[in-house]
Amino acid sequence: MNYELTDEQQLLRSTVREFAETRVAPVAEELDRESRFPYELVGEMADLGLMGIPIPEEYGGAGADTVSYAIAVEELTRIDSSVAITMAAHTSLGTMPIYLFGTEEQKQEWLPGLASGEGLAAFGLTEPNAGSDAGATRTRAELRDGQWIVNGSKIFITNAGTEISTLVTITAQTGENEISNIIVPNGTSGYEISAPMHKLGWHASDTRELSFEDCAVPEGNLLGPRGKGFTQFMEILDGGRISVAAMGVGLAQGAYDLAFTYAQERQQFGRPISKFQAVQFALADMSTEIEAGRQLVYRAAWLKDQGKPFGLAAAQAKLYTGLLSNRVVNAALQIHGGYGFMQEFAISRLFRDQKILEIGEGTNEVQRMVIAKQLGL
Repeated sequence: MNYELTDEQQLLRSTVREFAETRVAPVAEELDRESRFPYELVGEMADLGLMGIPIPEEYGGAGADTVSYAIAVEELTRIDSSVAITMAAHTSLGTMPIYLFGTEEQKQEWLPGLASGEGLAAFGLTEPNAGSDAGATRTRAELRDGQWIVNGSKIFITNAGTEISTLVTITAQTGENEISNIIVPNGTSGYEISAPMHKLGWHASDTRELSFEDCAVPEGNLLGPRGKGFTQFMEILDGGRISVAAMGVGLAQGAYDLAFTYAQERQQFGRPISKFQAVQFALADMSTEIEAGRQLVYRAAWLKDQGKPFGLAAAQAKLYTGLLSNRVVNAALQIHGGYGFMQEFAISRLFRDQKILEIGEGTNEVQRMVIAKQLGL
């Protein structure tokens, strides 16, 4: 067992941390308040090679491992979740399906632009009546004269409606008890995108409802074999859970950092509140749980990199870090007291951003179902 990061991973961590602290932190509150998508920051992340970290160099990516990708997601989330989810959803959900299941022609057509960050990709799985029951999709695609005619809707989709969004890969029924994945480019006739949805958190992240009415795409836009969509998106979700688990660690670390600093600055009863045992114990518990969560995430990422089964580890990491981030951000806000309830303090934004980590990529309850199944129960 070797817990030491490689030189490349350490360099990536320091690079992303510097970017997050110097470029993201100064504008995070403003982006959140104005619900403004961070186009400039996405461009800078693209320049740093962050938008295609795990994609091979031959397709325009950085060719890094999953551990490196998790480190980058963690460091971004430590400062701002909206920026982090923009990168993570684009990579894990938008780009990865094409890399894993696309034909060589599809990879050559789409991956270079996506991995370089020139355009954003989205994944359309969730529907108004198909959330945790992801296989209950009602969107349909009928093959007619060499085209897939798509009808249906998707909801809560990240990155689909920005000015630089390129495509969405959607799940659709292509036959009786048959689900397939189909690439739908932005701008396709019959593909409509709603105005941005209003959310509790992630205000600077793009979230839309999508609708398809006789939307026609070429037959060649089928991703992988027909009827294998369910198996494909379950594999995608396993990988996506690693990135959301990394977000849980990052948000918890960011909340801890804010509380640690504030506790040393805030004076009560003639001394810093960090001198009170109750505050010290809270910070000690936070630090311990964050490190435990980080190791769960890195282990899941390492298993994936080794080509070993990682579904159980990913679900465990996602469940634990979702609960962990809830506990940590709540305790961190408590340390801030009344000031933590004020919008101008960053901890209030982290508090709002946290809850989705227990819902997206599979709720806590779904994670427990996945874990129980993997345990053979």
